[in-house]
Amino acid sequence: MFKPAGTFTALITPFRGDEVDFEALRQNVKAQADAGITGVVPCGTTGESPTLSHAEHREVIERTIAAAAGTGMTVMAGTGSNATKEAIDLTRAAKESGADASLLVNPYYNKPSQEGLYAHVMAVADAVEIPIVLYNIPGRTGVTMLPETIERLAAHPHVVADKEATGSLDVASEIRHRCGDGFAVLSGDDSLTLPLMSVGGTGVVSVLSNLFPAEVKRLVDAAAAGDFAGALAQHVKLFPLFRAVLSMAVNPVVIKTAMRQAGLDTGGLRLPLTGMSPPAEAELQRIVGETRSRLG
Repeated sequence: MFKPAGTFTALITPFRGDEVDFEALRQNVKAQADAGITGVVPCGTTGESPTLSHAEHREVIERTIAAAAGTGMTVMAGTGSNATKEAIDLTRAAKESGADASLLVNPYYNKPSQEGLYAHVMAVADAVEIPIVLYNIPGRTGVTMLPETIERLAAHPHVVADKEATGSLDVASEIRHRCGDGFAVLSGDDSLTLPLMSVGGTGVVSVLSNLFPAEVKRLVDAAAAGDFAGALAQHVKLFPLFRAVLSMAVNPVVIKTAMRQAGLDTGGLRLPLTGMSPPAEAELQRIVGETRSRLG
């Protein structure tokens, strides 16, 4: 069974006007492969998945799988929804398209109980034979899946990992304690990748690796090899940009802006998201420039 470890890039979705730009998506996937990234994650938070139609959602996953074919990268497809039936349908479609795993975000807006979260994931896991990575991000969903609920879900053979974006090392540590070595925990926040790997995390689903894939991979590879001094050196160089990407505006506004400034093709944002102010863009460019200087 798939156990995620390494550097996974939470892909942006390029838009051209009102349409998804699939050629730009293919180019972005190729750039990730060229950098040696472990895998890519289409249709997550960074991919603006709430703004995609169901047909677009399926096609972005299909096109990502096609672009990643033969590269050695895995595809962890975002298939979560606040409607259980829709999550099952999206997960089944991803499986049929050849996805290696599903990233299943906690149901958002309707704020289910822990029993509701458990029943939701179990319904998907029972319906579709695909490795499932839980996605615990209360800042987006309004609900936190507790470690004891994750422990119950980890008993299902299809539930293999948690993308942990609660911002709490205690939560990550408790999950590792409860679920053991057979259950992977990935960082969902770039700035916490190194701390989380120090307590047994296996890697990251990264936003910044859209722009600096090799550099984020270097940090993760060092930590995975037990070279925490080397990982710390890389973490310190990247830390101001890690924080900027998730604090200067809501994700993925900042990473798309930084990529555009670097000459990478991201297309536009899709409403209701809008761009950064000119002063904020200038500040971001300064931070990116300083990061490049530190990285050499």
